[in-house]
Amino acid sequence: MAAKVASDWLNACSGCEIAIVDMGERLLTVLDLVEFVHLPALMDHKYYGQMGDGAHLSLPEADLGIISGSIKNEEHLEVALEMRKKCGAIIALGTCATHGGIPALANSWANDAMLERYYSTETTDTCDAVPADGVPPLLENVSALDEKINVDIYLPGCPPHPDQVFGLLAAFLEGKTPDLPTKSVCDTCPTKREGKGKIGKLRRFLQAPQYKGADEPLDQMRCLLEQGILCMGPVTRAGCGGDGVVPRCISARVPCRGCYGPVQPGGNQRLDMLNALASNGIDPASLPETVSMLRFSGGHGMLKPARR
Repeated sequence: MAAKVASDWLNACSGCEIAIVDMGERLLTVLDLVEFVHLPALMDHKYYGQMGDGAHLSLPEADLGIISGSIKNEEHLEVALEMRKKCGAIIALGTCATHGGIPALANSWANDAMLERYYSTETTDTCDAVPADGVPPLLENVSALDEKINVDIYLPGCPPHPDQVFGLLAAFLEGKTPDLPTKSVCDTCPTKREGKGKIGKLRRFLQAPQYKGADEPLDQMRCLLEQGILCMGPVTRAGCGGDGVVPRCISARVPCRGCYGPVQPGGNQRLDMLNALASNGIDPASLPETVSMLRFSGGHGMLKPARR
């Protein structure tokens, strides 16, 4: 009998669902082994019945529940609780689900201030009140999934690599523990490290790093952090390169933005990054823009450290 799988997205962009589809032909292998009983991204299954005549939100029972996105409003919370109730195991898919992700930047403001910031501009018509009819009320904070429900498996990434999505599903179907990366991006980065860079201060990534040309192998290019470019590699979990290992951003000669979250469970990327800067001869206290650079260049989860 095929394993039943339910999947839903909360406060998210659908990138994680695209990662599932990006498994390519391997998705056909998965579909031979599982039955998706709820998957809003690909199938029409209503929360309140196909005719909308249900009185309460209800989802079908499943062996595995896959949830992407963080929790910001009452509907997100209701769906997460129902998924937890109906699913034997829950996978937090993507950094929004595992750490809060980019949506957690909203935690920098109270709800009123957030709405004012983003929906009041010189060209915005004023309104008497925020729409409430049919719109789920906002919760006070953006929460990672495990702040509201129990999570069994964590797969960070923005989005997770399709290789890891397939590996995780295959391991679950075989009753095995998924083999997920535990090293840092730096541990899998082929660039050349020479020790402390003589940089004095960081620079924003507004110009290309120094390298001889497109044909130069990555292992001949000097570490981006040693070049003075803010790269989150030292404090970010590896995995974005999938089975190919080489980090995706680095392979394009672009600094890591931290999307796989902290290397260790419970890690604090912001604090660890300040330590990494200091170890490269940079005094964080001498950099007035350090906080804002860290906040907005690597925002995936850094404002709210992982709880597990």
